[in-house]
Formats: sequence, structure tokens, C-alpha cells
Amino acid sequence: MTTTAPTTALSTADQLAHALADPHTVWPGGRPSGGRAWPQSLAGGASGIALLHIERARAGRGDWDTAHTWLAAAVHGEVSAAANANLYFGAPALAFITHRAAGASSRYLRVLERLDEATLTVTRTRLAAAHRRIDHAERPPMEEFDLIQGLSGLAAYHLSRHPHHEITRDVLSYLVRLTEPLPDPDGLPSWWMNVGPTGAPSADYPQGHGNFGLSHGIGSALSVLSQSLLRDLAVPGMVEAVERICVWMDQWRQGDEAGPWWPGLISREQASDGHVHPDLRPRPSWCYGVSGTARAQQLAGLALRDPARVKAAESAILTTLRDPLQLDTVPEIGLCHGTAGLLQASWRMATETGSPAIAAELSHLANRLITALDQGGHDPELLDGAAGAALALHTLGTGSAPAPHWDTFLALA
Repeated sequence: MTTTAPTTALSTADQLAHALADPHTVWPGGRPSGGRAWPQSLAGGASGIALLHIERARAGRGDWDTAHTWLAAAVHGEVSAAANANLYFGAPALAFITHRAAGASSRYLRVLERLDEATLTVTRTRLAAAHRRIDHAERPPMEEFDLIQGLSGLAAYHLSRHPHHEITRDVLSYLVRLTEPLPDPDGLPSWWMNVGPTGAPSADYPQGHGNFGLSHGIGSALSVLSQSLLRDLAVPGMVEAVERICVWMDQWRQGDEAGPWWPGLISREQASDGHVHPDLRPRPSWCYGVSGTARAQQLAGLALRDPARVKAAESAILTTLRDPLQLDTVPEIGLCHGTAGLLQASWRMATETGSPAIAAELSHLANRLITALDQGGHDPELLDGAAGAALALHTLGTGSAPAPHWDTFLALA
């Protein structure tokens, strides 16, 4: 990495953050319509932009007044603790960002306590429904266990917020139980869903699908369980659960030792054939591609003390970073689908094991992101827009993402 890369990344992050300082400037006509733009949405609303300013204030790069302005905007209106509440929306999302603010300012402790109580209720309700489903040996709906809508996301929050709390043990125990085999004559894994990739029944996936991704698949559970093991917070059966997920992912690993990759998802027909066509290789995004799956595999390898798995994961990300054709498939700027997500995952992987080879590629990747940002016209949001890109560049520029980690909502830390 050249010495100028952190400086350039940081100055670009500063410029983006300054442009996102005032909610009235960001949304001059009021917030846009759509659920993702609701204030309490981490993906597209004020909550996500607040996270950027909180992280900058924590690092001494921004001021707490700006962070407070966006926090106030995020909690505007009635906060949801209903069935639609999750890590990315409602009380859990607001608890997530407030936890990061409260560590540096006691002014947020009382509101965090109230948000925590609501999040505990949401989690317990979800857990009860999930265990009833397993008791009946039924297939899980996507929103039961995924990161964005489900219990993997809530587990990530509780692991970060109060690792020794009873609710944390309970939700981790559920993730273990999620991996335990269901009665199935075809041997499909217990996290196989009888829906399409949208989470709804689909004529294109009449017998459902198996999902590898960090956003909506078993990758999120693998990441959270592995992080728990690495923090010595194991619950009974956790090692076996991580191993079960790894066995399945190993079965479907493609490529070779120098450049492995994993599908984003597989259909029932592919599961029967035991084959995934190379053309179905997902682009290297966080949500379904190697940005997410390689990081989850690295964490699993470290948790299981399996150096070969760690090496394969790092080879996967390194091969991608050195392949212009792969990089060209993620022209977007965002954390979910674009270069920012690849940059943050790569930074995490490089710093986790001190990999000089991965670290050496970060400057080039940051330059690609900055070039894309220079084209302008980007949405301000966190998940697919400028706020997320700013956070990834801020992290590279400062060389730090201290606990409680902002990228916990991506299951990267």
C-alpha cells in the first residue's frame, strides 16, 4: 500500500461526510418515499447516515453535534418493535447505532436502555417462533435467520452489545439448533428454504434454494458463530454447528486452491446434479459474493484453528483483488453490491491476520472507489450509497474500526 492511499481515502471520506452533514441538505424536500428511506432504516434512512457521523466523531474526525442531529432525525416518529423490526430497521437498528454513540457520550445511555428493552422483546418473540418451527420439523423462512431481517442480525447486535447476557446465549443456541439436521430423505441442509431468493415462493425455485450469502444466507450464521468462538463465548454444540456449515460450503466450493469461490445460492436442481456452472459465479459483492463468503470462511478457519481454511479464504479474496475482470463486475460504490463492501471486507481480512499481500491491494481498490465516487449522482444512504462508501474509506484512512465495530451490521466484525 502506498503512503498516500490512507491520506487520499481519508480526505475523500471527509468530503463525503461534509456533504452529508445536514439532513435538510441531503433531503431538501424531506426524505424520499419508500421503506428504506424511513428514518429508522439502517440501510437507507437517517439511521444509516447517523452511523457515519457517529464513527467519525468517535475517531475525532467529526463533531458530536452533527452525529446528534442525525440521531435525532433517526428516532423521529414512532419506533417499531413489531414484526418488521430487525437489525436494519426499528428499535434494533436504533439500538445498534446508539450503542456506538453511548460508548463516547453518556447522554445516550437512557435512550439506549429503552431501545435495548424493545430489542430484547423483539428477539425473544423471534426465538419462540423459530423454536416452534424447528419443533415441527419445518423449513425456515428467510426472515427467520438471515442477517438483515432475522436472528443472525439480532445475534450480531447482542454479541456486540452485551456478550454475557442471557439473550446472547439464547440466540447463539438457536443458531446452533438451526444447523442441526431436519428429517430429509434428500439430505438437504436444515437451513434450506422452500422459497426463492426474494424470500417469497417463486416459480423459478419451486423447491426452494440453499443460500450462502452474508445478507440472506447461512454465511451470516457462520460469521456470527465463528466470532463467538473467537471471543470464548461458546454455547454447547457451537463448534459442531460451524463444522456443519463448513462441510456444506466445502461441498460447493468452486475454482481451485489458488482462486476458490462459492456460489451465492443453489437451486434444488443444482443440488441434485451436484454441479454449479462457472457462469453462475457471483460477482464479488458483500451480499452474495466473495467479499462476504471469504470473510466468513476466514473467521471459521480461525475459530476452528484450521490454517488451510484461512489460507483458502485469503486466496479467494486476493485472487479477486488481482483480477480486473472481477473488479469490473462491481462498478457500484456501495457496501452491499459495490466496491465499498469489497474494500471493507478486504481490510478486515488483511488486518485480522496481518496479510501483507491483501493489504498491498487496498490502495488500488480504494482508488477505484474514489474514481467511481467522482462521477457523482450517488444516493446518500448507508447500504448502497455515499455514507457506506465514506465509512469504508474512513476505516482505510484511519487504519482503525474500534469496538463496538460499525461493520458488525455486515457480519464482518
